[in-house]
Amino acid sequence: MLKSEKLLIFQKGSPGRIGFNLDLDSFPKKEISESHQRKDPLLLPEVSELEVMRHFDLLAKKNFGIESAFYPLGSCTMKYNPKLNDELATLDGFRYIHPNQPDHSIQGFLKINFETQKMLSNISGMDKFTLNSYAGAHGEHIGLMIVKAYHQSRGDFKRDTIIVPDNAHGTNPASAIITGFNVVEIESNDDGTVNLESLESVLSDRIAGLMLTNPNTSGVFEKDIELISEKVHSHGGLLYYDGANLNALVGVARPGDMGFDVMHINLHKTFSTPHGGGGPGSGPVGVKKFLIEYLPNPQIIQKEDNYIRTYNKNSIGEIGNFMGNAAVYMRAYVYMLSLGIENLSEMGKNAVLNANYIKASLKEYFHMPLKSFCMHEFVYDGLNFNTNVKTYDIAKRLLDYGIHPPTIYFPLIYKQAMMIEPTESESKETLDEFIMVMKKIVKEAKNNPDLLLRAPHSTIVKRLDEARAARNPILSYKDYLKSTLN
Repeated sequence: MLKSEKLLIFQKGSPGRIGFNLDLDSFPKKEISESHQRKDPLLLPEVSELEVMRHFDLLAKKNFGIESAFYPLGSCTMKYNPKLNDELATLDGFRYIHPNQPDHSIQGFLKINFETQKMLSNISGMDKFTLNSYAGAHGEHIGLMIVKAYHQSRGDFKRDTIIVPDNAHGTNPASAIITGFNVVEIESNDDGTVNLESLESVLSDRIAGLMLTNPNTSGVFEKDIELISEKVHSHGGLLYYDGANLNALVGVARPGDMGFDVMHINLHKTFSTPHGGGGPGSGPVGVKKFLIEYLPNPQIIQKEDNYIRTYNKNSIGEIGNFMGNAAVYMRAYVYMLSLGIENLSEMGKNAVLNANYIKASLKEYFHMPLKSFCMHEFVYDGLNFNTNVKTYDIAKRLLDYGIHPPTIYFPLIYKQAMMIEPTESESKETLDEFIMVMKKIVKEAKNNPDLLLRAPHSTIVKRLDEARAARNPILSYKDYLKSTLN
């Protein structure tokens, strides 16, 4: 690697070098009050246009995404995002509208929003959706706000507790606490399913609801879901569905038919929109009929041939300036239309097939906490022989083979958990290559464990001191320069 490839853009170029001349005289002059004027000169890298192009091209090559290579990130469903979605969602008729325009001028956009809600309702078994939430975790928060509003509207203010299984996604207890609930944790069985005795021990008239992922984070379907629903409802609680693993069920089973009252859907996980990660996300929230009045404003209804925004007085209110990340759920809309309901049902089936294929192919090499068939993802619990090589080391070694590591050390009920989720968009050839690489790594762990303990070897950034990085993060190029001098 050339030295210049290791430098920040602020370390390149030289004083006075300019890549582009801006003709300031061509812009109208605006007076800015002195209190808003910059006192120090604007700090910009002084580089040529070619240096800028090379810099950003290099950054793009350093990035790893689903379009780079296999990305078996368990419980996150990293699937291919078809370019057709991008093309249609960025048509001028959508790109140049503003949500504050009057309804009659954005009928096309409102129709897509309305029809997307209807499609999600049909798929999930819920009666109505809102697309106003900006991410999956935001959707959880909104769903729990609806749960709270429902109980309080009936004067039932004592319901202040949400039940969360010990293998739940970390956002579940966080969302409950942010919404003002207490959280009580219940134990899971060895396969990650809800322990019914543990559930019964916490049920009371203080329970507002139970948050549940189905299939769970071990990749197992909750076979007692109807009984769980009956127990929670008999104590006056509601059942919340975390839609992170919906990809396994689309067209096969519906949360609304299992007894769930409210849910969110991660569009990026199931309907192939760009993954969140701090960028544009979308977490639509669906509810049963008795909760519709609490959905956030505005809500969209169809009146004859027109689509209009309405505001419900019992709503939890507006949860954003506008109506969510429109370009994201437009992509999901295109995805659902392009596949059609008959092919959407193949999505989960193929994801389940892919997961079971990898699981069976490597069962002799890794400890398998669950022997039965899995759904769309599964968990290994470390290597099946005594070694000082841990799951963390295997994950780092995968980077040397150009494969993004799967989720590790989650769910927490397994000490050396490695959760693998190969989506339906991956070919058998890709799965076979991954299986071959995993077998190679197992052989390396036996014959040359130091190779794994020092991995990765071929990446731009080697193994980090993660504790130090978390406690003393480098947040600016100045901090980076200081660190390189020390």
